[in-house]
Amino acid sequence: MKIPPFPKSDSITSFKLTGRFKNYTNADTWYPTWADDDNLYSPWTDGYILDEPEYIPFDDDKVEEGYPCNSLDIFGRKAATAQGKIIGDDPMNLEVINLKPRIEASPKPYEGRYPAGSLVYNGVWYYGTYCVDSDGHPTLPDWVTLGPLVGFRISHDYGMTWEESPLPPDKPLFGENPYKAKVKMGTPHFVDFGKNMEHSPDGKAYFVGHGSVREDADNTWIRGDQIYMARVTPSIETINDVSAWEFFAGHDGNSTAIWSNDFADIKPILEWEGHLGCVTITYNAPLKKYIMAISCGHKPKYYDTMFLEADSLTGEWRLIRYYEQFGPTAYFVNIPTKFISEDGKTFWIIYSANWDEKSAVGDPEGSQYSLSIHEVQIS
Repeated sequence: MKIPPFPKSDSITSFKLTGRFKNYTNADTWYPTWADDDNLYSPWTDGYILDEPEYIPFDDDKVEEGYPCNSLDIFGRKAATAQGKIIGDDPMNLEVINLKPRIEASPKPYEGRYPAGSLVYNGVWYYGTYCVDSDGHPTLPDWVTLGPLVGFRISHDYGMTWEESPLPPDKPLFGENPYKAKVKMGTPHFVDFGKNMEHSPDGKAYFVGHGSVREDADNTWIRGDQIYMARVTPSIETINDVSAWEFFAGHDGNSTAIWSNDFADIKPILEWEGHLGCVTITYNAPLKKYIMAISCGHKPKYYDTMFLEADSLTGEWRLIRYYEQFGPTAYFVNIPTKFISEDGKTFWIIYSANWDEKSAVGDPEGSQYSLSIHEVQIS
């Protein structure tokens, strides 16, 4: 058992999956944002929106039925990302609707381009993408090189039409290039502050990602050394303007967070060499707690997931629960605020699992290559 180097939580001492779960779709990369129209909106990719409970491999004969999408140039299609609307208040009875069009966007000079950082705020959807590379081997499943966040496309009509980001992969928003220095803001996600960001502490959108600074770090889409944070007042004018962003740059002598407009000043909010990875944060309003979920892939079929809590976005972060081989290959684990109970002690986690063996038996039960949603109780 790995022993995380973080203090244990003394306010959340029990974290248990109840065994209630439901799977939707044959696709991954689901992390919904709760919009002002009371629906959830999420990116998705690498699959179909189908009702079948079991995974179905890509089949272009199903183009009209399931609208297949994948995020690299393969199967005669260009790299693309997709999006969906999730309707309903009961996690066991949701309706997932695909929102066309699938959007093709070149990953060059990288090999893959995937969804990242999705936020619907005041009726505008900001949808980011990030790149990955496999050092010349596009069939290599681990995407050994974590590439940069490119920028954000924008929709004014809840995903029906889109304006593409003005930023290309070789001139990304934060200026990162993995072949000059390890990426720090990798596979980033917006903090979930509730419906239309109602619980943001200052009206800003906060953004978290993972990365490394070590030259020899194994810095992939699912593994890294540190967690980093940025923030912006979201608008059409600011979202793709790096000068409008601020980056966490440490604490002063009074433990007050320092924010800088210079990306070079960015400092981690959490560190554990080789044991961090994909990160999401949700604000649990009834408990007045932030809950962080991190998944780290050590090798195929061996991803660990841990949950931490804090009173402040920049920490101190305290460990709630560490799961070895969760999924056993679970990733993009997140807690949608829409399904947090009134007392904050029951909620649901969403993730996808077992991309490397899509017919594998899940652990915990029900973990699947899908929008897989599981109930959790804490005390």
